[in-house]
Amino acid sequence: MTASWFALVESNTTGSGRRFCQAARDRGLRPVVLAARAERYPYLAADRVDHRVLDTGDPEAVLAACRELAADGGLAGVTSSSEYFIATAARTARQLGLVAPDPAALARCRDKARQRDALASAGVPVPAYRAVTTLAEAASAAREIGCPVVVKPTTGSGSVGVRLCAGPAEVTAAAGPLLDAPVDERGRATPAVALVEEYVEGPEFSVETFDDTVVGVVAKHLGRPPHFVETGHDFPAPDAPPGLAETALRAVKALGLGWGPAHTELRYGPGGPVVIEVNPRLAGGMIPALVGRAAGVDLVAATVARAAGDTPSPQPERRAHASIRFALADREGTVTAVGGLAEARGLPGVELAEITVAPGTALEITHSFRDRFGYAVATGPDAATAADRAERAAARLYMTTR
Repeated sequence: MTASWFALVESNTTGSGRRFCQAARDRGLRPVVLAARAERYPYLAADRVDHRVLDTGDPEAVLAACRELAADGGLAGVTSSSEYFIATAARTARQLGLVAPDPAALARCRDKARQRDALASAGVPVPAYRAVTTLAEAASAAREIGCPVVVKPTTGSGSVGVRLCAGPAEVTAAAGPLLDAPVDERGRATPAVALVEEYVEGPEFSVETFDDTVVGVVAKHLGRPPHFVETGHDFPAPDAPPGLAETALRAVKALGLGWGPAHTELRYGPGGPVVIEVNPRLAGGMIPALVGRAAGVDLVAATVARAAGDTPSPQPERRAHASIRFALADREGTVTAVGGLAEARGLPGVELAEITVAPGTALEITHSFRDRFGYAVATGPDAATAADRAERAAARLYMTTR
């Protein structure tokens, strides 16, 4: 008997996207990726994953493709590993009578201004903020909130377009490109709105939840201001301050989430935890890989199982420590060579090491996750050892450009 299809609307280009397909296969399902540009995902050919080419920005086209799959052997579930397409996937699943999170809650969550409104109305601590549509409004918001402030897109991801600004002039310089951009990095139309918000001083964390359960707290490492590029993560967060998990659960509930995974980013400010944003999806940055190695919880498999109609309950099975450190490009150009992979993989405690660019790749410094060219994941008996091992391994990775 032919296995049922499991549809993924687009995918992450790096990180856990590839794992979704394997997790579907592990459940005896046939993964199929619906993509506007299949060449974005080299793993489709490498892993012999089926795909359909269509306009994934058109919900009706996605629904039609999924109806065809349902008629051709059955459709077990529809989801996405990409934040940009999770609402479309959920809407499609529900239209076909399949299980899915609330599409309206996902759409509200994807708009950071609407998300802030919902959290603030529920009494969840968030930074002071203003949604602006003109440069004059942006400068006025900065003066009202008090600099420094953070300027960010309302529908972005991966720190793209996020900048710390010392004064109104920097605010207008940062807001201008966001207000003028007709589309995002996925080619999807973007609103001419930017967010100006209070800069919360303090260490940054994320809380990973599944349904209404906290899986764990992650410590984040960021690059130098004025940008917010994530350079690494530690799980579980060593010496995590109190209140993070409780605040994250309040935020998830206030947004109408609590179905499947959520990734809540917080800063621990002078007054305690402050929610920076809630992402109604699995964490990026290979955080699921850290959780798997430190706690024995496969969040990707749990997410696929949830979308396929099961009710998994991921519970930590062990208490180890895992860290990831990213190798970041510091110059633009065309990649001419990469190396250090064998050396990185041979170091003690290194579980994973990859270089994610190839010779011939054109690199542009964007001050976002796209500046990464490799990573190393390591484990250890304590947080400090795991972090040191990951840092040493990531430092072995290199590339040259011209």
